[in-house]
Formats: sequence, structure tokens, C-alpha cells
Amino acid sequence: MIDHITIGVADFARSVAFYDRAFKPLGVSRLLTPAPDHTDGVAVTGYGDSRPWFWLAEEDTTRGKLHIAFTARDHASLDAFHTAALRAGGQDNGAPGLRPRYHPDYYAAYVIDPDGHNIKAVCRRPVP
Repeated sequence: MIDHITIGVADFARSVAFYDRAFKPLGVSRLLTPAPDHTDGVAVTGYGDSRPWFWLAEEDTTRGKLHIAFTARDHASLDAFHTAALRAGGQDNGAPGLRPRYHPDYYAAYVIDPDGHNIKAVCRRPVP
């Protein structure tokens, strides 16, 4: 099981603005932004639900293909994630819908974040 993940971002403020909005419908929020004197001067912030488990750091920008999937509690929150991410400057990479090639109830949406990473929300509940 993964405890947490950190990705390096090119523009910290832009990425924070994107994830603040995109994560809200999934019940994920920014929980901790350590003071720069605790991070060797690097801008860092952590997102999560009860504790931070997704971190952004403005150093060593993560390059190459990165695909991260987040769980949505229901189809409505997944749809809201996709809308919020696009309004926050994300690029559509797959509208909300069923992806039966993975599983009959696999409902997902994909967006490209400000650094070009493929960010997905998934709900594995049957479509109402």
C-alpha cells in the first residue's frame, strides 16, 4: 500500500490553484504547507482527507509519463472533479463515462494537469 506520493511541479502556485479546485469534489483538500525553513526553502504542500498523502514540491519537476488515479465516492463527485479540473486550467483527456474494457462498473474521467500529468478519478460503483 502507498503511504504518500510527491510530485515535483514547475510552477507551484499554478499547480496549487489547480489541485485546490480539482480535488475539492473528491473530498481531498490541502492540509499542510510547511514553512520554507522546514523544507530547505522548497515550496511544498500536502493534500489528503484525514492526513496529507499527495504532495507537491517546487523542485525536481517530475518528467515523463505520470498517471495517477484517485477514488471518487460516487459518479456525481467524479463528474464534478472533471468539471472543476477543466475550470482550473486542466486539459480534457477523457470525459466522465464507463470504461467497460477495465470492468463493467469502471466509471472514470481523465484530465491533464498543469505539468502534463494524466490525472484520473475512478468510481467502481454501478451506474444508477
